[in-house]
Amino acid sequence: MEKLFLTLLFAGLTVNAAATHGATAVLAGGCFWCMESDFEKLHGVSDVVSGFTGGAHPDPTYRGDHSGHYEAVRITYDPAVVNYRGLLDHFWVNHDPFDARGQFCDKGHSYLAAIFIANDEERALAEKSRQEVIEMFPGKEVVTPILPRATFFPIKGDEDHHQDYYKKSPLRYKYYRFGCGRDRRLKEIWGDAG
Repeated sequence: MEKLFLTLLFAGLTVNAAATHGATAVLAGGCFWCMESDFEKLHGVSDVVSGFTGGAHPDPTYRGDHSGHYEAVRITYDPAVVNYRGLLDHFWVNHDPFDARGQFCDKGHSYLAAIFIANDEERALAEKSRQEVIEMFPGKEVVTPILPRATFFPIKGDEDHHQDYYKKSPLRYKYYRFGCGRDRRLKEIWGDAG
């Protein structure tokens, strides 16, 4: 009986540990403050971390050198609640897929949008979702690329205030988001789908 109890207890801990950690995805959609806010509201997402990815610099920082990197978020999610395709659907309606210079008022390489895929299954889903967006907007060029996942560098140290910025500085965040025209442009593109 004691052995059965320990087996069930261990099995329960293993299931809970897997549910806590979940799967991860890395997406770039301009300002990581906004992407963090948008994805933390999605049911099934347990954690969203702001950082950098895609560049060659070994220690990118917000105020220092992050050349070649994208501002991105690493999303931890429960695939039993929201799958990778669900994340992609949410991603598309939360960025401007036609802007080759950045996103909204933020311009430059670090503000470009991108999907960072980790395997062939993610690639197939990303390519399918991208093709659907292309078909929705004939005559427009969808510039959001699908790229191999690279090392993700979370914001850290004295720049940690960028994590959960929309919670820590809600008034400044709302002013920035409004002033940048993010929601206005998203409504122009996607209507009420966002």
